[in-house]
Amino acid sequence: MAWLSLKVLLVGLSFLGCLYPLVDFSFSGETRGQKPNFVIILADDMGWGDLGANWAGTKDTANLDKMAAEGMRFVDFHAAASTCSPSRAALLTGRLGLRNGVTHNFAVTSVGGLPLNETTLAEVLRGAGYVTGMIGKWHLGHHGSHHPGFRGFDYYFGVPYSHDMGCTDTPGYNHPPCPACPRGDRPSRNLERDCYSDVALPLYENLNIVEQPVNLSALAQKYAEKATQFIRQASTSGRPFLLYVGLAHMHVPLTRTPPSAGPRSLRPYSAGLREMDRLVGRIKDTVDLAGKNNTFLWFTGDNGPWAQKCELAGSVGPFTGLWQARRGGSPAKQTTWEGGHRVPALAYWPGRVPVNVTSAALLSVLDIFPTVLALAGAPLPRGRRFDGLDVSQVLFGRAQTGHRVLFHPNSGAAGEDGALQTVRLERYKAFYVTGGARACNGSVGPERHHERPLIFDLEADLAEAAPLAEGGAEYRAVLPRVAAALAGALDDIARDRVSLADYSQDPSARPCCDPRRPACRCPAA
Repeated sequence: MAWLSLKVLLVGLSFLGCLYPLVDFSFSGETRGQKPNFVIILADDMGWGDLGANWAGTKDTANLDKMAAEGMRFVDFHAAASTCSPSRAALLTGRLGLRNGVTHNFAVTSVGGLPLNETTLAEVLRGAGYVTGMIGKWHLGHHGSHHPGFRGFDYYFGVPYSHDMGCTDTPGYNHPPCPACPRGDRPSRNLERDCYSDVALPLYENLNIVEQPVNLSALAQKYAEKATQFIRQASTSGRPFLLYVGLAHMHVPLTRTPPSAGPRSLRPYSAGLREMDRLVGRIKDTVDLAGKNNTFLWFTGDNGPWAQKCELAGSVGPFTGLWQARRGGSPAKQTTWEGGHRVPALAYWPGRVPVNVTSAALLSVLDIFPTVLALAGAPLPRGRRFDGLDVSQVLFGRAQTGHRVLFHPNSGAAGEDGALQTVRLERYKAFYVTGGARACNGSVGPERHHERPLIFDLEADLAEAAPLAEGGAEYRAVLPRVAAALAGALDDIARDRVSLADYSQDPSARPCCDPRRPACRCPAA
């Protein structure tokens, strides 16, 4: 039985049958054979070095490596922020947080979400005749009209935020570990600061909570089933489709994978990575069978690994941020060092994207929005400016360059959230503020402001170990170009129509299947 969680009027969006009978898959003649389908897969907290095609020491991504061999791999691809909500907001709007209003993460009790005056990729494509689905982690607001069902998605199945933001009956691996949800009047045992016990992790199907707490060990299988059903149903309907999949596998808690799923000697992170890889493989196989060579699959990540989780975090590969690491803290997730925002990325489209090609073009998650709309023949929303580029010429092997300049917003480790104080200019990268996120050993790198920015040459120094000498000719030549690029971007944002997210919180906004039961548990079916 499905248990209502939102007192909303659009009950008709609730697809209680397994094949979504209320999605309008009816055929519009102008779409058949013309508009491509899109599958966008966003992995959570996956390091650049976790992809075997990137890093020879990784053996856990056989399906992704196969996709790289059959498509295009990007080695200089960047998240639009190095934490969850801002990165996702940028993907769905093509705009940085200073424009779309999302500069840090939303909470379990958040009233707001991605501002309602921001137009999502799903909204534009649905207006262009697409059927739209979202499976997995959302984290852009779950209360009221911020739910994905009101942000352009015809179908939603997933968890509204990170899956460490609620208790479960069988907690996965975490560092430090968190207790199971309470039962009856029995309180939870000693809680760590970042553990949740008052609300269990919910699983939504459309506007309904169908499970609370979620069984994490069964979630990957459910995601695979829902994704394949959606693709097959849409493919036979004659309508083009968008499927956005947010996979939280590499974000703690890591699932306690059954022994039959892999060798017993696998560490939890490797087991989780393999489970995610198998799920991606199932989606790709379904696309190959049902997509009729007219489906573009784009895989990437939301940010780098969460280093404070120690052995439960991924690999940054060669992007070790040595300048920061020597001064304390982690140079990965929540920072603007390469390990925080350089992410794995693959493009796959048989007959369109060239096979077994590695691209060094400077690209970003921001580019997904304008590129997909261009390929769909849909116009960009009017009255606002965008930070992404249409990179379809790069995808089709007709161009080798992407951005000349990228900006990496502050994402929690140092500086004001969302502010632009790190600038990538071609091969150079300039820091006006530095700082390290919490590391495995508990250290946090001090926040330092640099009136004259640190500038690194990434072609010569992937590890960001030694900045250019301030007195050198190269530094003096690059500095004014960096300063001009940053000033130009800030001026452009000041002239734009920008949004402001509501970050207020209210306990009544938490998703709750049954407030009379401990941790909001759903009654037994």
